[in-house]
Amino acid sequence: MEKTKSRTQTIVIAVVLVVLAVVILGSIYFQNQTPRLYPGEVREYQGENLSSIGNLDENAIRGNQNVYNSTYRLNVNGLVNEPAEYTYDQVVNGFQSYKKVVTLYCVEGWNAKILWQGVLVRDLLNQSGVNESAKVVIFHATDGYTTSMPLSYFYDHDIMMAYKVNGLVLPPEKGFPFELVAESKYGYKWIKWINQIELSDDVNYLGYWESRGYSNDADIP
Repeated sequence: MEKTKSRTQTIVIAVVLVVLAVVILGSIYFQNQTPRLYPGEVREYQGENLSSIGNLDENAIRGNQNVYNSTYRLNVNGLVNEPAEYTYDQVVNGFQSYKKVVTLYCVEGWNAKILWQGVLVRDLLNQSGVNESAKVVIFHATDGYTTSMPLSYFYDHDIMMAYKVNGLVLPPEKGFPFELVAESKYGYKWIKWINQIELSDDVNYLGYWESRGYSNDADIP
């Protein structure tokens, strides 16, 4: 019995060490890679040095999505008073634009400090009117990816849905037309290729990675 317990403890310790090694080596690997620079991208903003757009990894559950401006629609629905459907131009030109430098931290160990430009999620929500029963905002992407955050998160913070990075229109492989700038959250909350914002009362909703064991809070320590 003692031998079995000792063997189990040894296995657990070994697994923990392997995970730590992967995180550390991953961080070293990404920090030493020379990113592909995008022509014309801004590398400094208000005294802050910026990472290249090329530092943003291109993880996707079904490959990079090609979304066309002419046919794209953003739906805001669920527990809202007036569901809405917007074209790309209506979102970009119909709401106040904001700029902010925010660092994206990935659970794989890499990070990138980027200048983001976009519209506030709460401005879109306010335009449709939030039902008093709504508790959660669920984001959907063109590839079927989803993630969610409490409604209060978008009213306590200026959370953007970005359409530009480092001064350039969001490239297709980086999430065009919109990527969520989920400040203080790990990268799997930064959903790309957004095509739907759904208001819900399901506080137990779990998105793609969250339903596979990732923390639903995704708070950066």
